[in-house]
Amino acid sequence: MGRMVIAARGMGFAIVAVLALSACERGDPILMNVRSPTRAPDEFAILPTKPLQMPEDITALPEPTPGGTNLTDPTPEADAVAALGGNPDRLVLTGRPTRDGALVSYATRFGVTPRIREILAAEDLAFRSRNRGRPLERLFNVNVYFKAYRRMALDQYAELERWRRAGVRTVGAPPDPSLD
Repeated sequence: MGRMVIAARGMGFAIVAVLALSACERGDPILMNVRSPTRAPDEFAILPTKPLQMPEDITALPEPTPGGTNLTDPTPEADAVAALGGNPDRLVLTGRPTRDGALVSYATRFGVTPRIREILAAEDLAFRSRNRGRPLERLFNVNVYFKAYRRMALDQYAELERWRRAGVRTVGAPPDPSLD
């Protein structure tokens, strides 16, 4: 009888220890597991560079730009455009196209919030910190992203039907799987 009490206490202590450890803070909450949990190298992060070449005129080299592009950086889109007979220089945006002026004016008619990306990132981090999941979900590293944002999700099929009832022509969409 005494051994059973000791075993039960030991099991209770183990459960309490596991739950206490699962509640420990692990830094910023990561709801979508984008990175690999292993320390293995990412073979897609390694890109082959173009071969180094000696320029004809050393004084014609561009100024180094930290964080910018280099002459040996791979440019697969530009290479594909050139191979198909196009002008790869047209891929480089040199400002806002004039044809988009009306769209930009309409979109910014109420003003523009500077540093909106940083503000949204901070608000999202605060929201995710409040919606981290239950202790066992954190212990077993269960993805709680969709559960945390469920109230903000748009029902795409209901929205599609709303626009169709309003008489707006919509593109074809796959049928709602819940109707099967």
